[in-house]
Amino acid sequence: MTRAVPHQNCRLTTKRTPPMLNWDDETNTQTKPAKGPVPVNADDKRVINGETDINQLAPFKYPWAWEFFMNANKNHWTPLDVNMAQDVHDYHHRLSPAEKHVFENVVAYLTTSDILAMRNIGLAVMEKMTAPELQIYQARQVYEEAMHTWAYQHCIETLNLDQGEIYNRYRVVPQINAKIQMANRRLDAAMRPDINLRNKDDLQEFIMSYLFFAAVFEGCWFYNGFSPIFALQRRGLMRGTGEQFQYILRDEAMHFAFGLKVVNQILEEENISFDPKAVREMWEESEAAERDYANYILRDPILGYSAEYHTEQFRFVANRRARTVGLEEPFPGAKNVSPWLDEQATMRKEKNFFETRVIEYQTGAQLEW
Repeated sequence: MTRAVPHQNCRLTTKRTPPMLNWDDETNTQTKPAKGPVPVNADDKRVINGETDINQLAPFKYPWAWEFFMNANKNHWTPLDVNMAQDVHDYHHRLSPAEKHVFENVVAYLTTSDILAMRNIGLAVMEKMTAPELQIYQARQVYEEAMHTWAYQHCIETLNLDQGEIYNRYRVVPQINAKIQMANRRLDAAMRPDINLRNKDDLQEFIMSYLFFAAVFEGCWFYNGFSPIFALQRRGLMRGTGEQFQYILRDEAMHFAFGLKVVNQILEEENISFDPKAVREMWEESEAAERDYANYILRDPILGYSAEYHTEQFRFVANRRARTVGLEEPFPGAKNVSPWLDEQATMRKEKNFFETRVIEYQTGAQLEW
């Protein structure tokens, strides 16, 4: 086939040779060759809506995300590392009926919530991130949520609790189910695979959904949710479970810190802001659900802890999370009634697990009730 001659007005110079043109036989026209791969510029990366190569980790734009990943690996542990023998004795011989009620319902709520968190990150939020350093830490989060679920299951199994009954409480106990249903509803935007984050309305829904996940679900409900067990641990009860919850809390403290940093980054990069009315409704609904939950699990106060304490601590923690993302405190004047809670998240792991694992670990079937 005879190829067309370039137009007479095409200017050729000796300084720069024009690119060779390809011939399209179907359209009988000349086309420019496709551009080859170009290096990734770190400045072009974005948390969402990025167009750089998602498979190229460095150069980093968000080195703090990589630091989160590196630090998370320093808290590596498994439920089998913790001796539960004393917990078996405590649960069956030392806990009062009110304390057993608290323990069982806290574990029932947390185990379902961590599965929900794992799915939310792994199936929804992670795939919407467009910088690999963010995704890598979130992959670690998915693993940690699975580890936490294993920890709750390990406690339930070791104490010989009725697994079918415990695991179904999130469905049949209204106060637990209400929190799960609220989470499902408020996380719907983050979970939607068809959400268009370049659309202003969809983006607004997503950022509110992600705010709920980071600030409320992990930042308040999880962070404050271990407190009733820590209240037992502080009295020398259920120390094995308390130790596992300390490791979990340390993970969760990193989870919500990372999430809130991502929220701030999205607000800046996408030039958006929160709807004050929507934020206010989120906090009020979250506090109401937590108050009802606290009144149920602590319907009879236990020594050193009550429903009023639990709810007030939620309000105090909520104020801190709000300030982190530049929002007004939703509950001005709330008091830090459990100042020891922060200490649990910064606990140093000094036990030599390699010396204790084989000697101390026993399953529930091996222990005397």
